[in-house]
Amino acid sequence: MIENILSGVLMAFCITFYAIPKIIQIAETKKLYDIPDDRKVHKKPIPSLGGVGIFAGFIISILFFGPLESFDFHQYYILVFFTVFGFGVKDDIMGLTPQKKFLGQVLAALVLTFKSHLLITDMHGFLGIHLLNGTFSYILTIFTIIVVMNAYNLIDGIDGLAATISIITSSVFAWYFYMNNDLAYGMVGFSFAASLFAFLIFNFAPARIFMGDTGSMLCGVVNAILVIHFIDTASTSKIFNVPASPALGFGVLIMPLLDTLRVFAIRILHGRSPFFPDRNHLHHLLLDRGLGHKAITLTIGLSAIIFVVLTYVALPLGTTNVIIGQISLFFLGVLFLQLTNKKRKNKLRVANADEEISIGRKIKHVVTLIASGDKTTIERK
Repeated sequence: MIENILSGVLMAFCITFYAIPKIIQIAETKKLYDIPDDRKVHKKPIPSLGGVGIFAGFIISILFFGPLESFDFHQYYILVFFTVFGFGVKDDIMGLTPQKKFLGQVLAALVLTFKSHLLITDMHGFLGIHLLNGTFSYILTIFTIIVVMNAYNLIDGIDGLAATISIITSSVFAWYFYMNNDLAYGMVGFSFAASLFAFLIFNFAPARIFMGDTGSMLCGVVNAILVIHFIDTASTSKIFNVPASPALGFGVLIMPLLDTLRVFAIRILHGRSPFFPDRNHLHHLLLDRGLGHKAITLTIGLSAIIFVVLTYVALPLGTTNVIIGQISLFFLGVLFLQLTNKKRKNKLRVANADEEISIGRKIKHVVTLIASGDKTTIERK
């Protein structure tokens, strides 16, 4: 089975790596670009069909080397991958309204819960909640899938960020499943990470191609499957038991997840749709500090790894305490960025105002000289 995983990883990487240049060429020929606007950070049109290459490498490796006989309801997972791919490609080429995109996410969530029976059935003591009844289990799982899909879709705002975060998260889950002898899910995580790594070679700043909604929605649905399966199985494992599995699962996805929930809350409080685009994301706060795309991607990626390590170390504190600590630490970091960004903007305003005053004084002085007829002094100025 190890040979299958390694072969799948190699195939996923190679297919995506060799597909991306061809996709760039086709996109440039057909003028299939992501056009920059006031909200976007790139300055020139860039192809946005990288998700097609990611999907090709991932799905072919899974179908060719995956142990599908041990993949519970695997046919529905494949169906969901193709469904997300279809909605994503149409959005990247023709554009979809937020409502139609949301419909695709709901459809994927319904198939995963009702057909694949992918469910969160136990909260493992979070806020005193343990086993969930059937109705609440389905509602919570559907909500989780939709939020995770949107989290990866919305974090895809600068070069390399979504791919880097998804490589980290899917690799962490894949490593756990591999250690736990849950090889089918390990195969999914590692193959997907390999496809993303090949794509990242072309997407890391300065990006030659974007993953588009095809790639970001695929990142979301793959990681949603991995985290829900992790929460459902990690606490009962006889090999690598994780009692507070919701806390660790939340810790792995915390950067895209909390950033999305925070932005959604801001939009709703301002009377806007949660899908209304703005510049409130974590990467926008870092852009306002003057950081470049590479620095932001590495900063958020390193933060994601630190959260995973801190969460694992803190697991003996219990699910509720760990999750409260995670949320507190995240928002303290956001508050620090907001406060320091405000000070930086105030300093820039003062500096600009001083410069304007200085220029104004020089102009006034020259005008006075002209009025007095002092030509020698004017020429020197």
